[in-house]
Amino acid sequence: MRVLAWAGAPLPLFRPSRRDVRQVREQLVSRTKIKCALDAHERPLHCHHEKTIVIDDRVAFVGGIDLTSESGDRFDASHHPARASVGWHDVCARIEGPAVADVADHFNMRWHEVTGERLADATPPIRGGEVEVQIVRTVPERIYKATRNGDFGILESYLRAFEGAQRFIYLENQFLWSPEIASVLVEKLSRPPSADFRIVMLLPAKPATGTDDTRGVLGELVEADADAGRILACTIYARSGARADPIYVHAKVGIVDDAWITIGSANLNEHSLFNDTEMNLVSHDAALALETRLRLWAEHLELAVDELRRDPIEVIDQLWHPIGRDQLARREAGLPLTHRLVRLPHVSKRSGRALGPLSGLLVDG
Repeated sequence: MRVLAWAGAPLPLFRPSRRDVRQVREQLVSRTKIKCALDAHERPLHCHHEKTIVIDDRVAFVGGIDLTSESGDRFDASHHPARASVGWHDVCARIEGPAVADVADHFNMRWHEVTGERLADATPPIRGGEVEVQIVRTVPERIYKATRNGDFGILESYLRAFEGAQRFIYLENQFLWSPEIASVLVEKLSRPPSADFRIVMLLPAKPATGTDDTRGVLGELVEADADAGRILACTIYARSGARADPIYVHAKVGIVDDAWITIGSANLNEHSLFNDTEMNLVSHDAALALETRLRLWAEHLELAVDELRRDPIEVIDQLWHPIGRDQLARREAGLPLTHRLVRLPHVSKRSGRALGPLSGLLVDG
């Protein structure tokens, strides 16, 4: 078994520090056959943020779930039982078939540049299933010899999908402060491609960093919408009587028109789109996009999947908007929530919009 981890923050002011990570490595490899390498090939003040697993060149996992308890307990369930602490919402994809080789090749490249050991090329099955997927990534330029010019496929995929959106964009993400992403979303709202065009976002109530930056972008989107009701940003809570515990939205999912989907590790900020290493899968498989959206919406709206098999714009207008609005009013009035979904207040402390990039220079989860 080989484990490749970020070497940690070079300055002890930030977590996890290089020392912390070295201690974890020693605990992991002690009295085992596990090889663990620490990758310090990074841009200053950035990290390795991808989360991938490859098993026997046969199965790969790509998503947002960290294999750690740093900054929060990831163990939660889709029904999000209240547990008197912050819950966790995340998404990961399981891959089989030829695409596994792309995940493995990326790992092999990094492993070789860190350790000098060259691994055998991946040999996944020649034939896969019925779903076509593409592996896209962020690799900053001048970090690895094998990718001197970098690779910014995740940003390119998002921008192309958003530019081509006709009816709706659905996003789950930890952050929303990429100027490139904000610009294309503002354009879609200012000049909607259809009368019933909608953008729905699921975000954390309090991101680990960059709260004001996300709120600032939401403010720009609300302004571009001009009260047309095309934009909605929500979060989720676990309920237990009068108590409501926040559920940290750590997923990185994008779905456009039930025709395009991405799942991975990349946040919608400059860290993930330009400066950290990241990996997402992308697919134009309509069935995969639809079923994933229905499963996620069923979780957030607390309904059965079959109850949501109707026009998505109708579901947004008749369920997302009224539930989110009502639950926000209940929170502001100090009343118990009756649903998990709560609309975010579209408020920004504009003077603090630079705090996110500064306070999140090293790790944004």
